[in-house]
Amino acid sequence: MSVNSLVNKIEYALFRHRLAVLVIFLLVTIGLLIKATEIKLDAAFTKNIPLQHEYMQIYQEHAEDFGGANNILIAVCDNSGDIFNPTFFDTFRQVHDEVLYTPGINRVLVKSLFSPSTRFIEVVEDGFAGGPVIPADFVADNSGLEKVKANIEKAGIVGRMVADDYSCAMITAQLLEIDSETGEAVDTLEFAVALEQNIRAKYQSEQISLHIIGFAKMVGDVADGAKGVVLFFLVAIGVTALMVYFFSKSVMLTVLPIACSLIAVVWQMGLLTVLGFGIDPMSILVPFLVFAIGVSHGVQMINSTGKRVAAGMDAKTAAESSFRKLLVPGGVALLSDTVGFLTLLIIEIGVIRELAITASLGVAVIILTNLILLPVLMSYVKFSAAYKARVATPSVKAEKFWYAMSAFATRRYAYGILVVTAIIFAAGYWQSQQLKIGDLHEGAPSLHEDSRYNLDTKLITDSFAISVDYINIMVETIPSACTEHDIMDRIDQFQWLMENVQGVQSAISLSSVSKTINAAYNEGNQKWRVLPRNTQSLVQATSRVETSTGLLNADCSVMPVMIFLEDHKAETIERVVSAAKKYGAELGDEQTQFKLASGPAGVMAATNEAVSAAQQPMMWYVYGAVIVLCLLSFRSVRATIAVVVPLYVVSVLAMALMTKLQIGLTVSTLPVIALGVGIGVDYGIYILSSMSQLLRDGMPLRQAYFEALKERGSAVLFTGITLAIGVSTWVFSALKFQVDMGILLTFMFIVNMLGAVVVLPALAAVFWRNNR
Repeated sequence: MSVNSLVNKIEYALFRHRLAVLVIFLLVTIGLLIKATEIKLDAAFTKNIPLQHEYMQIYQEHAEDFGGANNILIAVCDNSGDIFNPTFFDTFRQVHDEVLYTPGINRVLVKSLFSPSTRFIEVVEDGFAGGPVIPADFVADNSGLEKVKANIEKAGIVGRMVADDYSCAMITAQLLEIDSETGEAVDTLEFAVALEQNIRAKYQSEQISLHIIGFAKMVGDVADGAKGVVLFFLVAIGVTALMVYFFSKSVMLTVLPIACSLIAVVWQMGLLTVLGFGIDPMSILVPFLVFAIGVSHGVQMINSTGKRVAAGMDAKTAAESSFRKLLVPGGVALLSDTVGFLTLLIIEIGVIRELAITASLGVAVIILTNLILLPVLMSYVKFSAAYKARVATPSVKAEKFWYAMSAFATRRYAYGILVVTAIIFAAGYWQSQQLKIGDLHEGAPSLHEDSRYNLDTKLITDSFAISVDYINIMVETIPSACTEHDIMDRIDQFQWLMENVQGVQSAISLSSVSKTINAAYNEGNQKWRVLPRNTQSLVQATSRVETSTGLLNADCSVMPVMIFLEDHKAETIERVVSAAKKYGAELGDEQTQFKLASGPAGVMAATNEAVSAAQQPMMWYVYGAVIVLCLLSFRSVRATIAVVVPLYVVSVLAMALMTKLQIGLTVSTLPVIALGVGIGVDYGIYILSSMSQLLRDGMPLRQAYFEALKERGSAVLFTGITLAIGVSTWVFSALKFQVDMGILLTFMFIVNMLGAVVVLPALAAVFWRNNR
């Protein structure tokens, strides 16, 4: 069965049973609208990491003994600059207790000055003395505060649990994946709300300030910012409605494509709920894109139908004709979008895979709402005589404009256009090679630099020798390895080498702690701050370090080296990971292996490598899908090249723009390239679908392009500009990653449109030389 006969059968079935089609769409929309109201924000930590990556295999293997990477750091600061006063310690104890009993917290791993495991050891005349840094009978008077200060210094925790200048004290905690009390997965967003309402709002005062960082807090702040997406969505609907009205000069023709596009969004959200998915802060932007794509195809439909009505057809016949004319090119364009988005599934990161599913579902339903429902609705529209007269009368200015543009399809201009395009492409390609994988700025890249989260991050990084940006190198060896001098010495050497890598703030391991303890056994003499070669002495030095410190497991067969970084910039993580691999290979052997990695920076390293590995395959799959669908649609290699080449040029230029604007290729920005390609292909397919049949009939190329512009040009220019205006409003977002996506998508929408109306006809002039 040919494509045309299949389209004719579908057309017959739809338009002979129009009322039944509308009833079915109404019932499905009501059902999915009800389901859509049940959708929830979902921001689980494990969705944001590549669980199949080798680093994450190590991370999961040792998570039970050493905890995960979903950490929370709470710095409680005294605004006077000195924590040693009764008010501070009373508040600090309350904050510690509040954190300890917050649902979802791993209570065993909560650390602060008030934790019983926070102890000091000192050398006294009779040997050793020690105990909790804050004794059980602590009273926050002058004597008690002086004693605690002395204990803090003896414990060697300045810079880790107490700020270097004694202005703040730190509470660290880790989230569980499953709440031990409820048996359900911990809701990261609810936890973030609890941090704000039950801790910051409750205990912050004029004297005491709280500064909270960590994945859960960052996601909570992103979710708060994402609520503003609703406003941007409403603005986009308003702007798009005005633009459609300006284009159609008809209220009914404005309402119909807008309504069908909104129905597509409702179906998308409802289907996600039916399939058991939530929506995370990153993919919350996708419904807007679905709406925009729907309007893009809807405008083509109302444009085509309106012109046919003006030519003398009745509404039903015009709608049928438009459906028959646009189903294949529109369907191919939307299938290209869908398949392009599905290629994101190759990236083994949950949040990107869900975005792929969310986007592909939304685009797929547009085939139903804007290519089927919309023409059926259009068949009922009563077109006024004034509308028919206006459309039937061609605009002299528009005709002149389209004819001037049709010159791009002549050899006189084509070669110049292609030379300029090649030069721009070469410059963009060179610039794009400098694109960095990962975050390029300090703090949370999803938020602006002046956001509260990033200001808290800066304060903690400046005040402490630790941060949430740390990486654990897991030293896997034989049981009781902490009694083997050779193994402990290699760990010590590894730590020293890593401490001297640029970007490393500090490091700690069982070896470094054991050296301090050994010096304490020898009257605190710094000359004895070494690893004992005698086994008994080494046992003596290591036995006082408990597993709760996170520096060893129960049988001492795994001993992490904790490396705290100055930041999590891409170049910092890459430098540290490269050094860790190099030194680990040099110092390791068959029984002692230095394995990457755990900790938040370890997760970032794995994510960066996963994004880097997926970048090229994703591009191949996206373009492969577009090429195959174009070949099936046009059955012409020339036509396929004419559509794909401008798309690829724009993709390269988009990566060059990212480099110029210092936007790294991350989990947030990687999908933008696929989104841009998927949406950008629509312009070329619509224009070339109008030209191809005319060219087959032997029409001269310029005339064929002129006719295509008269039929589709205004709709193509309109949709490109409308989409760009809609996403350009994202520059005002509270979310930095939304601002970045807005800039990139605005660029890709505009330049893809220009590629379709300027570069595509220039390529056609080369490929169809006989049509002169």
